[in-house]
Amino acid sequence: MDAIFSAFAVLLFAAVILMIEGAWLWWSGAHGSGAQRISKRLRLMAARGERGGERIDILKQRSYSRHPALDKILRRFKHLALLDRLLLQAGVRWSVAQFLGSVLALLAPALLLPAMLELPTLAASGMLAMILSLPWALLMRTRRARLVKLEEQLPEAADFLGRALRAGHSFANVMQMVGEEMPEPIAGEFKFAYEEINYGVPMNEALHNLAMRVPLTDLRYLVIAVLIQRESGGNLAEVLGNISRLIRARLRLLAQVRVMSAEGRMSAWILGLLPLGVLALMMLSNPAYVKVLWTDPAGVTLTWYALTMAAGGVIWMRKVIHIRV
Repeated sequence: MDAIFSAFAVLLFAAVILMIEGAWLWWSGAHGSGAQRISKRLRLMAARGERGGERIDILKQRSYSRHPALDKILRRFKHLALLDRLLLQAGVRWSVAQFLGSVLALLAPALLLPAMLELPTLAASGMLAMILSLPWALLMRTRRARLVKLEEQLPEAADFLGRALRAGHSFANVMQMVGEEMPEPIAGEFKFAYEEINYGVPMNEALHNLAMRVPLTDLRYLVIAVLIQRESGGNLAEVLGNISRLIRARLRLLAQVRVMSAEGRMSAWILGLLPLGVLALMMLSNPAYVKVLWTDPAGVTLTWYALTMAAGGVIWMRKVIHIRV
């Protein structure tokens, strides 16, 4: 009896030890330091780090929607790839489905507002097009502001790359250093390229993807210089220094051009928006007086002439003040 009890106690003790060991192995595998390192590594692969940004797809393909069925439907329209590229270049977290959903959400007020104001067909169509174009205008404005900021940060990034290369670092490590030490948004772009290389994408393809995400002429010069140096050799640090000086000189010239054309740009904005503002105020104060422009045949003719001349003037002034540097 004592032997049976002793054997039972030993087995019970072994069972408890094994249960504790199993619980420890489960916890260390799910929440331990090794699991945290693996989880962090996967997050770096799947995202652009703690600063946020666009995700890296394991298939090198961005998702148009979180729902697979909707994503499959949207991928049938090839022109949506251009919209997805614009969203990527703007640095926004919207997907194609979310952007199209915002456009459809504006469809109801765009249809109801002209009916409430009792506008004619032509004016209602114009207001409908203007309201539906608001998400596109916001997207293009965000994209332009981000590209301008990237262009301003590019000379410092080129100098950083040159200094790090002179210190003996490899180009891939230098890209990682730029992603960790420089401010956004240029840090995120270089970090994205480094993560692509670290994931297994060839260096040339990762640099081409960088140039695609940031459609700047100066950045393309930098990418071309790196690609040529990888093929033929040479002092890449010196080339990057020359590119940095060239970009800074071009930005100084562009700033001077903007200062000298500021008066023309302000005049273009005032002359372009003043008729619309006056028309909106007159519609609020005395709608019957303004309705003559679209109820009387002579008023319709004058309206067409006015719109044509205003559009021609805006285009002409834009051509005058837009100086390519």
